[in-house]
Amino acid sequence: MKYLRDFLENSVENSEIFKLLEISIDEARILKFMTTSYMDSVPANSVHSMLIALYGERDFAYLEGLESIKNLLDYGYIVRNLSIFKSEKISSKLMLLHSEVELSELFLSILEFGIIDAKFPEISAYSDHLEYLQDQFLLVELYSRRKNSRVDKKILSLKDIIAKRVALTKFSLSVEEIFKTYRLNQKEKIIFLAILKEEYSNENDDLRDLNTLISMVSDDDMDRIKSRGLLEDGSKLLSSGLIDYDEVLTGLGNITKSYFISEDMLQSIMHPKGNDKKSREIALDNIVKNSEIFELIEPKTDINDVVLNPKIKEILNSILKQLDRNVISRLNSWGIKKRKGIDAKIIFYGPPGTGKTMSAVSLAKSLKKRVLSFDCSKILSKYVGESEQNVRKIFDTYREICKESKSEPVLLLNEADQFLSSRVETSASGAEKMHNQMQNIFLEQIEQFEGVLIATTNFLEGLDRAFSRRFDFKIEFKKPDFNERVKIWQKIMPENANFEEDFSINELAKYPLTGAGIVLVLKNTALKVAVREDDIFTMDDFIEEIKREQAAAFEDDKKVGLL
Repeated sequence: MKYLRDFLENSVENSEIFKLLEISIDEARILKFMTTSYMDSVPANSVHSMLIALYGERDFAYLEGLESIKNLLDYGYIVRNLSIFKSEKISSKLMLLHSEVELSELFLSILEFGIIDAKFPEISAYSDHLEYLQDQFLLVELYSRRKNSRVDKKILSLKDIIAKRVALTKFSLSVEEIFKTYRLNQKEKIIFLAILKEEYSNENDDLRDLNTLISMVSDDDMDRIKSRGLLEDGSKLLSSGLIDYDEVLTGLGNITKSYFISEDMLQSIMHPKGNDKKSREIALDNIVKNSEIFELIEPKTDINDVVLNPKIKEILNSILKQLDRNVISRLNSWGIKKRKGIDAKIIFYGPPGTGKTMSAVSLAKSLKKRVLSFDCSKILSKYVGESEQNVRKIFDTYREICKESKSEPVLLLNEADQFLSSRVETSASGAEKMHNQMQNIFLEQIEQFEGVLIATTNFLEGLDRAFSRRFDFKIEFKKPDFNERVKIWQKIMPENANFEEDFSINELAKYPLTGAGIVLVLKNTALKVAVREDDIFTMDDFIEEIKREQAAAFEDDKKVGLL
């Protein structure tokens, strides 16, 4: 942490961080202010308050700092603190004044290690066109942050890596073929790639904006004037039909051009020949990352790896039988099933730590699917109407992801209590009316949902009857009984560890822990044994940790799952 200490203890101009970053004194002062706040447990800072503290309030001197805030955002050293359901476009620096900003992961990493160079891909042949696009989109991100010489050096390095990887690749890359066919120069390539990046992510409208695109490929004001010709009518990009534009009215009342890739060209890029499973997986990774709503989970265990009550396992196996061709054929002939994919809407309910989430993820593995997980506690908004919109956005975004990635991951709604509880019949409370409206929208979305949806909740007593009818399966997860606890202990106990002579898993299983509790006890015991000179596990070691866990347990879900 020497760079952090140096930055906090010395003047900014004499600090190692200042020399590494090659930024202005004002920009460094802002970073130091935010770093000091961060160390005082204040991760987010109001731009307005921070600039007043640094520049003073007299004659609006604090406004001078907005340029530095904008630059630091462009460099990627700070980030804006935004709701996951909003993406706010900056059309004026004044919009930053009443924002909150935080130190980025990039800058925190620099503070810790003193390294600012991003890890670039190794030089090897591309395995598919999406891996190639990942590199090119990283190049676009670097171009969007061209504010100092270090970024320019990174751009040159990455361009060299991409060129070498393309040379090693044995199959045709559609974007490279477009570059060759239309003989695009470097600026035209970057503009095309920036718009293409937006077509894939559909999150940052800035990359469609005329001024943003021109600034990205220009070195100075004079170069910016020359570069405008690249996007005017009659330019190569437009006249060849590679891109087109719409004229749109901005929030300030101005008319600007918003560019997009022509439909035929986009289809040839997004759906090249030889589309395989790995390509779809990479596409899903990118799309989910840009959505900022879901967590993408790659299942590591299937339902055979989880200790389950036999009745639960029987139900889950019946869901898996939808993969059987004979079952699908019969259901189709009876008119019960009309889609090719698996359909199941499931509620997992029970106390924390009983394996609800792990079973959901393991079921996805058995279905050969990945998981899009959403934490339902994030859905509520203090602003009227936003919670209802957020519910729609969950399902709309899920459908968009399925369409764009050509896959159908399991949708996991964790802690869905507020969705599933009974609606209030008569109430004058605005909050309760909003809750009812939110649930009505959720009901509507559940009714229309196609695919596998799993909602987890700790409570089922207050389940609304309307929800009960719309879910195909309601599966209760109870705390494991003695025999199940024996199996859990046997499954998680390290095989190559040393145990005392009279060690007994059956004795451990007598303690009524949840599956998550057993995992936690094992981890804590293993840590205790690992730091001793002898590495022998004893019954006393385990029992001590079991009693500590029982004393501290307040039905908190310390760890999900049974492994």
